[in-house]
Amino acid sequence: MKHHIPFVCWLTLLLMLTACRAPEPETLDIATDPPVTHPTTAPPLTPSSSDSLPSALVTPNDFTYLGAFRLPGGDEPPQTFAYGGNAMTFNPDNGTLFVMGHDRVAYGGVPNGNQVAEISIPTPLDTRAVDELPVAAFAQGFHNPTAGYFTNLEEIPKVGLQYLNHPATGPLLHIAWGNHLQAEGEPSHGWFNATLDRPQFKGVWFIGQQDLYSVNGYLFDIPPDWADTYAQGRYLAAGRMRDGGQGGMGPTLFAYRPWRADGSPPPSGTRLEETTLLLYENVYNTEHIERALRGYQHPDEWEGGAWLTTAAGKAAVLFAGTKGTGAKYWYGFIHPDGPEFPCVDTHADFTSCRLADGAPCPPEDFAGCCDEDAGTCVSGRGWWSSRFDAQFILYDPAQLAQVAAEQLESWQPQPYAVLDLDEHLYLTPPEWDAEMLGWGDQRRYRIGDTAFDRANGRLYVLELYADGGKPVVHIWRVE
Repeated sequence: MKHHIPFVCWLTLLLMLTACRAPEPETLDIATDPPVTHPTTAPPLTPSSSDSLPSALVTPNDFTYLGAFRLPGGDEPPQTFAYGGNAMTFNPDNGTLFVMGHDRVAYGGVPNGNQVAEISIPTPLDTRAVDELPVAAFAQGFHNPTAGYFTNLEEIPKVGLQYLNHPATGPLLHIAWGNHLQAEGEPSHGWFNATLDRPQFKGVWFIGQQDLYSVNGYLFDIPPDWADTYAQGRYLAAGRMRDGGQGGMGPTLFAYRPWRADGSPPPSGTRLEETTLLLYENVYNTEHIERALRGYQHPDEWEGGAWLTTAAGKAAVLFAGTKGTGAKYWYGFIHPDGPEFPCVDTHADFTSCRLADGAPCPPEDFAGCCDEDAGTCVSGRGWWSSRFDAQFILYDPAQLAQVAAEQLESWQPQPYAVLDLDEHLYLTPPEWDAEMLGWGDQRRYRIGDTAFDRANGRLYVLELYADGGKPVVHIWRVE
């Protein structure tokens, strides 16, 4: 069964723009209680030689691809992994993964989607045939732990999930929940029990005064020693990369801790104190591509992250996603004549086409190529680049510590290494999803969330739409 997730809903946008600001909730400081790239006209993100990097950093040579496995179950929503993969986290207590299933779909499509299941991790296989991959088993079947929560946030939800068994709280699944178009006053974070049939959901909370497009797309844990030293004991890292640069022109990251000294949850609506670790400029503050990720493009999608540490004492902060790497990028549609030709939405009231260096496209590129109302466009509307690549980008934790200490501006850290992942991906989505996903060089949404097994150095990465509508899980060893 196929389910198309709507791209942009102008009715929702209208409702958001007319929404009233919610009353300011309580503020509580709870943490103070004892690469391979392709040519462009701009300096791209480029891989560094492993030999030239400090010995304390994880290098590209430290990644070894192990293979992949398939997810279990059928295709009937909402209890299916098909059209899911929005969030994933590793459970070190069981050696399993929690993975989120089929997304909610607005206007009654799949209102009880984004259910969560716990699965085993089979030995991966490195093969080009998806149907030869081993299949995981259910450790806990699908449950709906967020039932009754985030009910206004169902149009293209963005979700982060992190398992954390802290002595103050016991084993919990922490969650960050966003929406494609998100109004002010919609809290974005909570937690629930790791025993899925007794979720006992707590929340919902804000991350300080941060823009909601900056905090609710991915979630991962911070090593306790680092968090205690540099982030005031805030052990969770939340962020989001919202296409179009509305939350920041690059990945964002904030450290927070959603419990009080006795392990109890703060009141619903609390604005949790945060430590900013990474935050680039956003398009509300500037018309230019500046104070941004090097090589930034508006179609970039950073969907997962992990704080890597190794037995050898190395570390890195990793983001995984689908990076725009083409010579041009634009808001609009795929051009039927080829990826090198922009096809802009002629109704856009912003600079809807740019070169890779951030400069506006030549005037002839703004003419458009189709009429969406007349049904002559070959793709869905959105941000497109003339090329996309699946990538890992790696940051130096020492630079994030400098941001936390206000010794660097939040936009100054840049990745020190880039890894291209496409050689390991299947990139064979269902043909009926091509209008949404694109094809060839312009295939978007390649990568979903990530999860990290710190004790064993295993990095798990979801490839979206790889097994029909289901994701598959790829595994890298990090040494």
